[in-house]
Amino acid sequence: MKKTFRITAAEGLHARPATLLVSAVNQLDADVRLVHGNKPANLKSIMAVMAAGIPSGAEVTVTAEGADAAQAIDKVSEVFASQKLGEEC
Repeated sequence: MKKTFRITAAEGLHARPATLLVSAVNQLDADVRLVHGNKPANLKSIMAVMAAGIPSGAEVTVTAEGADAAQAIDKVSEVFASQKLGEEC
């Protein structure tokens, strides 16, 4: 499963929202990745998400595979909406 978002937060995907995203999917049985450009980052690793350096205006795709893939995509969508990080493309 996958879903694409455009980052609308002025600061981009910085530490606080990155932590919320990681926390939302960390306990799920799914391989969840955040892809910016051609570089995937493990969405269960705060260091990987921060290292991606995703700025405002960037498009990112969240992919999930595994038993909880649909739930992972839903949780990521909830965090994007509730924290006003971005919008679905």
